[in-house]
Amino acid sequence: MRIDLLMNKLCLTKTRSIAKNACDKGLISVNGKAAKASLIVKANDIVEMKLYGYLHQFRLNEIPTGNVAKKDAANYYEMLKREPLE
Repeated sequence: MRIDLLMNKLCLTKTRSIAKNACDKGLISVNGKAAKASLIVKANDIVEMKLYGYLHQFRLNEIPTGNVAKKDAANYYEMLKREPLE
């Protein structure tokens, strides 16, 4: 699944276009490398994003196959770090 689509499905960004723009600006990285919006992510990838005033780092436990309910979104990833940006 594409990183921009995944971030929208897991409610990590409000819209897919916000996730795409964040990738274009270099605010999202996967496994330590800057991610393009079209990057295909897999389970156990480490994603870092600098959005909404915080640095978020999380590991993907599994990739959803369809739509995800907002209450179930947190089951697909494990938050490793969340700290305010300077």
